[in-house]
Amino acid sequence: MRPLQSLMQSSASALSKVLSTHCLSIKLGTISDVYAVNNLINGYARSRELSIACKLFDEMPHRDTISWNTLIAGFVNCGEFECAMEVLRSMRRGGMSIDVYTFGSILKGVAGVHRPALGEQLHSVILKVGLLDNVYCGSALLDMYAKSHRVWDAFVILQHMHQPNSISWNALISGFSQNKDREMAFFLLLCMGREGVKPDDGTFAPLLTLLDGPKFYRHAMQIHAKAIKSGLDSRNTVCNATITSYSECGSIEDAKRVFNDSCLMQDIVTWNSMIAAYLAHSEEGSAFKLFVHMQHVGFEPDIYTYTSIISACFEESPKNMGLCLHCLVIKKGLEISVPISNALIAMYLKSDNRSMEEALRIFEAIESKDRVSWNSILTGYSQIGLSENSLKLFAHMRYLLVEIDHYSFSAVLKSCSDLATLQLGQEVHALTIKTGFESNEFVAGSLIFMYSKCGIIEDARNSFEETQQDSSVTWNSIIFGYAQHGLGHDALDLFRLMTERRVKPDHITFVAVLTACSHIGLVEEGEKIMDSMEQDYGIPLRMEHYACLIDLFGRSGCIDKAKALVESMPFRPDPMVWKTLLGACRTCGDIELARTVASQLLELEPEEHCTYILLSDMYGNLGKWGHKAEIKRLMRERGVRKVPGWSWIEVQNEVHSFNADDHSHPNCKEIYCVLIGLMEEIKLLNLDLDAHLEVSEGSFHREMLTDDVQFE
Repeated sequence: MRPLQSLMQSSASALSKVLSTHCLSIKLGTISDVYAVNNLINGYARSRELSIACKLFDEMPHRDTISWNTLIAGFVNCGEFECAMEVLRSMRRGGMSIDVYTFGSILKGVAGVHRPALGEQLHSVILKVGLLDNVYCGSALLDMYAKSHRVWDAFVILQHMHQPNSISWNALISGFSQNKDREMAFFLLLCMGREGVKPDDGTFAPLLTLLDGPKFYRHAMQIHAKAIKSGLDSRNTVCNATITSYSECGSIEDAKRVFNDSCLMQDIVTWNSMIAAYLAHSEEGSAFKLFVHMQHVGFEPDIYTYTSIISACFEESPKNMGLCLHCLVIKKGLEISVPISNALIAMYLKSDNRSMEEALRIFEAIESKDRVSWNSILTGYSQIGLSENSLKLFAHMRYLLVEIDHYSFSAVLKSCSDLATLQLGQEVHALTIKTGFESNEFVAGSLIFMYSKCGIIEDARNSFEETQQDSSVTWNSIIFGYAQHGLGHDALDLFRLMTERRVKPDHITFVAVLTACSHIGLVEEGEKIMDSMEQDYGIPLRMEHYACLIDLFGRSGCIDKAKALVESMPFRPDPMVWKTLLGACRTCGDIELARTVASQLLELEPEEHCTYILLSDMYGNLGKWGHKAEIKRLMRERGVRKVPGWSWIEVQNEVHSFNADDHSHPNCKEIYCVLIGLMEEIKLLNLDLDAHLEVSEGSFHREMLTDDVQFE
């Protein structure tokens, strides 16, 4: 992959040379020569000037097979497969013979558009004309099957080839590598050696992509050693794949070593691979330095470089780095690139809620928005709580016939969950069934969550039962659903069932399970589950797991345990942990610890109103009015205001929102009249209940006296 500017310059230079040659051919009178025109057609096709190539082709008085093959190859290489097929049909109608190069180009196009049925038809034609034994034709057919994910058909083709070359073997190894079939891919490497075919860079690169975990580190070293022994470690493709493989196997040091040793053969992919390795190991600072250094040594970043480095910019990244990158993108004129604009949108949405306006500005400026553009804004609205905007945007996407995928459905279902709009959620559910996305694990998880938030745990369970249940995503959703409904024992039963069925839990699973323990007060059970995470499942403890256990201790009145757990954490507590501990202090009435915790929170989040309100309420409950007044004064001085809570209700698919003493609703008079009537009825019911209790109490005393007399 070349840098953007150098690619544009080289393309312009190539076209200029073709135009000069074309002019010279006209001047010298060689324009009627078939060989000369074929070269010109090839030059225009390579420069992606297919309209000129077609015009030149049409003006040819005589054409040979090479003329047709050159035009077909040009259309295939430019992604115009249907045009290539039309040229092939014209070629056959004109009585021209089809050779191995014709089949090679068309099969390459078939692989690109993933149409194996058409490939089978071409396969039958190849058999009919007796070209299957040809290495070039057989390799193209094998490659087509491999790229169409029909690797075993490709394997059969290889077995019927008399003398398959390295290209044939590499195509098959690459096919099995893409299917993540490590055993077969490495078996083919051994077979290749037994057949006397030497491996090349196209052999090692796909094999290295299979080594993507710490347990494959030794295998990565062995393949690297074999590549060095074969003298192929200096090839770009092998070098780049080795950097990525070492990184994914957990050794950033080995990746650095390979990168530093490759200074004489580095290309843009080498730099991109090392930047990606740094980012994968959370070394954003090193990635930014490398991004700057690559430009100093003459490498211009490409689209992949920009999207990678922009994706690393969020709250914890160096100050203003995201803004600097945005400015650089504008300076380079790359804001027209949709992938780069999408990366900028994601960066602003990750930063903070106030950047939504900037994300929208970039979104509106994109001329040809793709699915990622729409889904990014849709997800952004959903994540920051602008659920109504999310629903409106989804409706607009449907109106514009934008392709809806599982990301779109997951985002809009989350918005339905946040608004508790059951009827709309059911309509989206029906749409997922209609479009065939209801079986997608993320959509299914969102459906389960939506029904749980709307209070219908039965429908949530039904959605769960209709999924394949082989992913932790759906299990996490249903366990959370039961936990939030106070059905902790059912949630724990589901967790045990999940482990029995050998579905691997993740860190989110344990957040759900610990939440279930917290809601039903299972302190010992929660502690055992927390201890088992690393020992039995190899899942490291995160901040949210500590927060769940602190909440469990707080709800159960074990404030000392909660405090000790915070002090024993291997990392510095974040605001979430401090807020959870403050809530525990409120439950247990420990005002001294609450003051200490609140001081930490006020230092971390001085603008967050919850801390002030919790501490103020505790002082009020204890009758410490002076301290309560001091907290109120501090809020006024810092300009902190309590954010009022809202309630809402869905009536006939319309959501109505309310807060305390709200008079903004158009039907507020009628609503308050009904509320007054309900309050009067409650008072009457309370009076009747009190009277009933007095009568019951009198009867109880009389029965006790009678029992006493009888006893005596």
